[in-house]
Amino acid sequence: MSELDHRVRGVDHVAFPTFDPAATVHFYRDVLGFPVVHSICAAGWGPEQHPDFIHFFFDIGNDDRIAFFYYFGTDPSVGGPRGAKGDVYGRFAADVPEYFVRSRHLAIHVDGEEDLLEYRRRLDASDWPVEMQIQHETIESIYTHDPNGYFFEITRALRPVTPQEDLDAGLTIDALLDVVSGPDPTFGKLLARKAELIVERAAGWAPASTGPAS
Repeated sequence: MSELDHRVRGVDHVAFPTFDPAATVHFYRDVLGFPVVHSICAAGWGPEQHPDFIHFFFDIGNDDRIAFFYYFGTDPSVGGPRGAKGDVYGRFAADVPEYFVRSRHLAIHVDGEEDLLEYRRRLDASDWPVEMQIQHETIESIYTHDPNGYFFEITRALRPVTPQEDLDAGLTIDALLDVVSGPDPTFGKLLARKAELIVERAAGWAPASTGPAS
């Protein structure tokens, strides 16, 4: 597959609905310290029957933003039946595994351990204390749920990701696409197909430099 030129420059904003704008502002602005940087007030917009709303944005660094919609007069039941798990946008039945529910989340990164622990301090002193602090592979993260039930992560890198790991990621995704296009995809088939791709492509890889001779 040919390589396309990469022109995007990050996240402009990611947006979610809220039924509790006061708690949302308190969590992101007053607890975490993310300033409000933009808002849009609209008396209806777009499709017929669209309610009046406010769309407000918080700065999460690097010119990126997290935003929320509050629709005036909209009942929380608009999203459908209320399941036992999830958030104001999507609910799940009680028997849906927790790992599946939590897989949909927002992660914001900081520079290092000091910053991560400072956000842990702020959250632990609030109504939304940290629920988990985990080191996994290349990052360490803290997790909580925001006032809307959205799973929220702040993370730091434990070490740089290497070019070899980027290459490995590409191999893994190519293997995944091959496996899920066939019957009964499994983790074992993924690993087996990835090994086959390594053998197929290894001849074309440049050897690693051994440095100057001593």
